[in-house]
Amino acid sequence: MIDRTEALALLEKHAGLMEEMHLALPGIDGHVLARDLVAASTVPPADMSAMDGYAIRFADLIDGRGGFRVIAETAAGSPSSAPLGPAEAVRVFTGSVMPPGADHVVIQEDVSAGDARIEIRASQERPRNIRRAGVDFCEGDLLIPAGTPLGPMELGVAASANQSGLQVRRKPKIAILANGNELILPGSQAGPASVICSTPFALVPLIRNWGADADFVGIAEDSEASIRAFIEKCRGADIIIPLGGASVGDHDHMQSAFRACGLAPVFSKVAIRPGKPTWFGMLGDTRVLGLPGNPASALVCAILFLKPLIAAMLGVNMPGTGLQAVISTGLAPNGPRETFLRARMVPGADAAAHVTPVSNQDTSVLSPFLVANVLIRRAANAPAVPAGARVMCIPFKQ
Repeated sequence: MIDRTEALALLEKHAGLMEEMHLALPGIDGHVLARDLVAASTVPPADMSAMDGYAIRFADLIDGRGGFRVIAETAAGSPSSAPLGPAEAVRVFTGSVMPPGADHVVIQEDVSAGDARIEIRASQERPRNIRRAGVDFCEGDLLIPAGTPLGPMELGVAASANQSGLQVRRKPKIAILANGNELILPGSQAGPASVICSTPFALVPLIRNWGADADFVGIAEDSEASIRAFIEKCRGADIIIPLGGASVGDHDHMQSAFRACGLAPVFSKVAIRPGKPTWFGMLGDTRVLGLPGNPASALVCAILFLKPLIAAMLGVNMPGTGLQAVISTGLAPNGPRETFLRARMVPGADAAAHVTPVSNQDTSVLSPFLVANVLIRRAANAPAVPAGARVMCIPFKQ
């Protein structure tokens, strides 16, 4: 049995980067950028009017006012006019390129216009209403670093940088395999000994949120032959996630079935609670991460191990160890395994985050996840913690 730090190091060692691919911007959200996006040009490329009005030289004003001859009109998207002379103005609109020499736009509401002249009624205090060249970004700026998950804002910036597509990492394909004679699919007729197979229906959207594609291949019976048949259905996946069947019971055949198919074990247990039966190995080029059968244990271990594995395969830099929060209730001394408690974190009136463990820590139930948004991390053999102390937390969304 190894500790969590060792397990994470072994996962990273066996992760391997997913290959690059070029995709067009539409539909690229959810992928991870494979190469730095550096601005090839300056945006905007020239000084532009930020308002509808008249471009002038601010130095031509007398006490903030004055009369000006309108010599031209420049619409958005048109080239700039000739340079301004003394007391000359150019009619401009939002997005118009500023004429050479102009350093101020008088908004149209501040002028009286007629016969190619304007009179400025409202005193102008300082040069303004201009969007300077490069106010968004300049040629050579690093816009988005490699390893960034691409969302709406990143795609908007990429489009602003005149990119029609980007180099991204291929999303890992993940196959989820459940195991147990007692398991039935949601909507089935449940008997007194039946257990509804719920974990995959939480894991699939979690995995997609983490940047991978996931499919639930089904429920194998408690026999090595059935499990091996389902393993064949998982061929071609980058990661296989077997659920359950990894303890020491007479009906736990998951690891033996994978070994019979050629699995090279990497680790078989992790010194954490919940999640001790978590295991990992390589089936050829496919990573196999076994998670506990209990639903809560499986989701906790997915957050602790599967999420970092996917991140390593995509080149995503994971945040550090977590964040601290003030705990609302005392905790008893911890046992010999690193422990993770589901908890609810909220902002505090004192600017510090406050966290409260959920009352039900049973590893067979999922409903506490409707309330919980963090895991409280407790080191092995940690002493008792009084209410009001600070504890380390791992947010679900980070």
